[in-house]
Amino acid sequence: MAALPTEFSPGALEDALGAALAALPPGLVQRATWLDLPSNRAPWTATGLELTADAAVTWFAAGASEVAPLPGLRFRAGLQIWARVGASEVFRGTRASHSFRAPAAGGLAFASYFPGEWVDRMGHSSVPAEAYAMMKGGFRILVVEWAAGVTPVEGVRALAATGRGGSPVTAELERLERPVSPPPGWEYLWYLGPAEIYSSVGPGAAAIACHTRDDVGILHYDTPLPFLPGTRLDWSWCIEMLPSKIAEDTMPTHDYLSIAVEFDNGQDLTYFWSAELPVGKVFRCPLPNWAQRETHQVVRSGTAELGRWFDESQDLYADYANALGTPPGHILRVWLIAVSIFQRGEGKAAYRGIRLANGAGEHRLA
Repeated sequence: MAALPTEFSPGALEDALGAALAALPPGLVQRATWLDLPSNRAPWTATGLELTADAAVTWFAAGASEVAPLPGLRFRAGLQIWARVGASEVFRGTRASHSFRAPAAGGLAFASYFPGEWVDRMGHSSVPAEAYAMMKGGFRILVVEWAAGVTPVEGVRALAATGRGGSPVTAELERLERPVSPPPGWEYLWYLGPAEIYSSVGPGAAAIACHTRDDVGILHYDTPLPFLPGTRLDWSWCIEMLPSKIAEDTMPTHDYLSIAVEFDNGQDLTYFWSAELPVGKVFRCPLPNWAQRETHQVVRSGTAELGRWFDESQDLYADYANALGTPPGHILRVWLIAVSIFQRGEGKAAYRGIRLANGAGEHRLA
């Protein structure tokens, strides 16, 4: 994971990028527009910008969303700002800036994500519009549509060459020139969005590295398999740094690293290393949007053994029955989860030897 760029205030962003735009050679920019996106406004906010199909666009943003009833719970632009063009699917970037090609002709719109969650790829929210009243803050966004024939990387490179855009421009150029891709076969859960948390490491991509800082990501791998007695999940992991220093079973402290399995009844069971909770503790997720579908089980605890590799093997069928009752019929996917958005801390880990198996077959994932 690349280091997060220095956060700019909205005013500083306007000064830096205004100067960079003014210093650009002519012919690179079709148009550049500043927009405001309040955090307490339910999705979606139309920008008034009509894009042609395949238009090259870059946005830069500054600001934050905060949950008014929970002071200190703050979400940065890279997590909060989602976009869509016309009736196309929603998308976001991984940082406070993002570049894209318009998937179709249509109006560009932005949304501030939390406290909602997408229920479909068209951007319908899981919470009523009035839920956004609990949010405060917002974002100042610069949208740059590049001239015909200018690619986003060419445009951002030209902005960087002016020497006036600061870290927002250099961070976007780094993202475009050196993208962080997930390991082969793994994808980020679409409704949480992409991240730069996971990457392959070692000879033949033998392990999966995880580095999260003020971020969240769920990586998943399809593992269709009947859920039978004796089903086991095996893996090895080395946790170098936990993203929480205290118990993770409350919403404000729910930062953790885990491996999980998703089932065909909509439930998932996730195994994690806790900072303080006792081994064997089982609890439902404290997040309102996840409380009905996710169950946590502590498999290691404390900090004394951080930095060492451990081999784990869990009887998934028995664990499900103990935590949730009658097991469902099928397994769908294995997940890797990293959360560090609540306390805005940092977590580091590596995984290898991930194996899901029973009498009907097996999946080897890393």
